[in-house]
Amino acid sequence: AFLPAFVYTLKVSPLIEKISDHKDFKKLLRTRNNILVLYSKSAAAAENSLRLLSSVAQEVKGRGTISWIDCGDTESRKLCKKMKVDPNSKEKGVELLHYKDGAFHTEYNRAVTLKSVVAFLKDPEGAPLWEEDPEAKDVVHVDSEKELRRLLKKEDKPLLMMFYAPWCGVCKRMMPSYQQAATELKGKYVLAGMNVYSAEFERIKEEYNVRGYPTICYFEKGKFLFHFENYGATAADIAEWLKNPQAPQPQAPETPWADEENVVYHLTDEDFDKFIKDHSSVLVMFHAPWCGHCKKMKPEYEKAAEFLHVASDSPGVLAAVDATVNKALAERYHISGFPTLKYFKDGEEKYTLPHLRTKKKIIDWLLNPEAPPPPEPAWEEKQTSIIHLAGEDFRESLKKKKHTLVMFYAPWCPHCKNAIPHFTTAAEVFKEDRKIAYAAVDCAKEQNHDLCKQEGVDGYPTFNYYNYGKFVEKYTGERGESGFTTFMRTLRERDHERVGKKKDEL
Repeated sequence: AFLPAFVYTLKVSPLIEKISDHKDFKKLLRTRNNILVLYSKSAAAAENSLRLLSSVAQEVKGRGTISWIDCGDTESRKLCKKMKVDPNSKEKGVELLHYKDGAFHTEYNRAVTLKSVVAFLKDPEGAPLWEEDPEAKDVVHVDSEKELRRLLKKEDKPLLMMFYAPWCGVCKRMMPSYQQAATELKGKYVLAGMNVYSAEFERIKEEYNVRGYPTICYFEKGKFLFHFENYGATAADIAEWLKNPQAPQPQAPETPWADEENVVYHLTDEDFDKFIKDHSSVLVMFHAPWCGHCKKMKPEYEKAAEFLHVASDSPGVLAAVDATVNKALAERYHISGFPTLKYFKDGEEKYTLPHLRTKKKIIDWLLNPEAPPPPEPAWEEKQTSIIHLAGEDFRESLKKKKHTLVMFYAPWCPHCKNAIPHFTTAAEVFKEDRKIAYAAVDCAKEQNHDLCKQEGVDGYPTFNYYNYGKFVEKYTGERGESGFTTFMRTLRERDHERVGKKKDEL
């Protein structure tokens, strides 16, 4: 479409698509799934916005589309009327609307800055940037490694730096106190924040030992001294700590379960076999001290053990093995997850029982021990169109496909369980297309730990899109079948469009 003369003098990006015809707009909605549209009452009213959006278009190239509709010219006026948009009613004569997956999504009402608009288009469902909160004006917001190095080099005042991830709940709960402290301590101390979730910040995470979020580091004259670890802190707590900053005190070690007073028999590599021979009916819980599910189950297991201990005609006894200490037993019985319950009858292992988690279920089962229902086959054991990848073959496999959406998951994760059927169905839709793959990596497997870390996986499920093995972006769309298929369909339609253009040029 013809662009006004001032557009050329402004150096407006050719990536901005000017549209005036309804059919063209419908086609745009059909072929792109992430579009920000600038509606203006005239070309002149659009000038400042176009200058900013030219830079945005460059930043989000391949991930989002910027379009402009000038409601001031005759043809476009009809389109604006059809779309029920009237920029004349707006103070600056412009309106920014976002369209997602072929339909109107939301009015853009965040800060109209390069950083905010880019962040929005990279994750239209995501929360606003921290610096968009007016209460956070005194926090120094750092965007890049270069900025961080510059800040540490020039800042003489003591500095507290919060390394965070935008989705992290603990970070969000702490931010109000942190920004209040930044305001109250302004001039004496500097409180800064940096979103290091992206894979590009691996070096910083390694350097400052960022293993989870938030990680808060204290610096003096650019030198890192301590971690601040009171994540329940108020602004007053932060101010108090800064008066006398000290390294975190080592936590008192937890008392091992075996040393607590309880009637569960705690077995070891040395006495296990004799105990199993001496008792005809034994249920054994293999556990790990750090395992949350084990801690949750422990009181129920102890109550069941007490009940069996005093029962006149007890159907069995309950025992436990710390699999992190008694490694020979863990290896012999192939313990790969916690808690694992195994039943031994007359000295022999008989069943593995994943479904016994409460006192009632444990006692009811011991009164009538029978084989548990067969376990649901693992995702990778089922016949599907998903390619299951492991550390060693990951990159090579991806290089063979033009478009691959990879789901990084853990089998125990509820959100993953919900997404798996939809992801599997989407793979089925494209199984005939040799350029497309839907792949999965089980991050709970030890062999994949390094791979998942390297690919920036900090939570489950994480979806990454790769082009011939090269990481392009995180998928943040809907986790239903239509979200997964629309994403891939859009990529293929773009491919076909490019092929069509090349043919036309020939």
